[in-house]
Amino acid sequence: MMLNFVTNVDFHYTMDKFIISIVGPTGIGKTNLSLKLASHFQTEIISADSRQFYKEIPIGTAAPSAEELQSIPHHFIHHKSITESYSVGQYEKEALERIKMLHKTHRIVILIGGSGLYVNSILKGLDTFPKVAANIREELNLELKIHGIEILQKELKIADPETYAQIDLNNSQRIIRALEICRGSRQPYSQYLNKEKKSRVFNVISIGLEAERSVIYQRIHQRVDKMIERGLIEEAKSLYNYRDLNALNTVGYKELFKSVEGTWSIDKAIEEIKKNSRRYAKRQLTWFKKDSNTKWYDYQTPQKTVINYIESKLASFSTKD
Repeated sequence: MMLNFVTNVDFHYTMDKFIISIVGPTGIGKTNLSLKLASHFQTEIISADSRQFYKEIPIGTAAPSAEELQSIPHHFIHHKSITESYSVGQYEKEALERIKMLHKTHRIVILIGGSGLYVNSILKGLDTFPKVAANIREELNLELKIHGIEILQKELKIADPETYAQIDLNNSQRIIRALEICRGSRQPYSQYLNKEKKSRVFNVISIGLEAERSVIYQRIHQRVDKMIERGLIEEAKSLYNYRDLNALNTVGYKELFKSVEGTWSIDKAIEEIKKNSRRYAKRQLTWFKKDSNTKWYDYQTPQKTVINYIESKLASFSTKD
């Protein structure tokens, strides 16, 4: 496991502080494991799921239940409104401050999320990109409005196949950001990723949950059906007037908005949600599998096995110190 050493740190800090990061595809069981680990290690949970930040969309984002939120203190869940602008840079700054505060009283803090960029912002820091002319983004937004997202997807596939294979292709703002760099620098967006890691004043133990693809897809379908039973359609209808907000340009809502406006039937929208969720899960695994420091477990692995591994890593760090 990689150690990141820094000098002149705050007096409250030593390198005996840890982040246990839990990653994996959507619907794999990360929440259940995080609750178990937080209870065992008597600590709190930081969410790195960018969709669960927003308080108006609890059903479609499969946010922890009220009971789960009460059982273990959570941070960065339902703390923003869909009408508020909130960037990964803002999240990085705020989450690191919260982790610093929690580490004053907890040796370990749990980080959980399926949003790879947000997880990386905490564990490794954000990547640095060149400045590009402001008019490039304006042009891309205009092209999106006139021609739709498909033409931007095709351009990205040609300009940067690596990013195309990993990015959320239904997130227009992510695509525009990548193309903005491609056009402005005349280099692939992916070329600027993972160049230089930021120093962190904690150690990281990364745990990944996985399953056979057929199992992941089955769990996704069951999860979507459960969301529908819980009222996802009604939730989407209540948010239709806000459909142009970036926070709602996500799987589960954009499909149902097409049903609300009469473009698709409900059945068609639900099938598209399942299909796009499968694609998202595939991209998540591609992203997280790049980190060779992550210890992967089958989703059915007894939680005690995971705890034993973590405790062995904690002990090994103490021995090194």
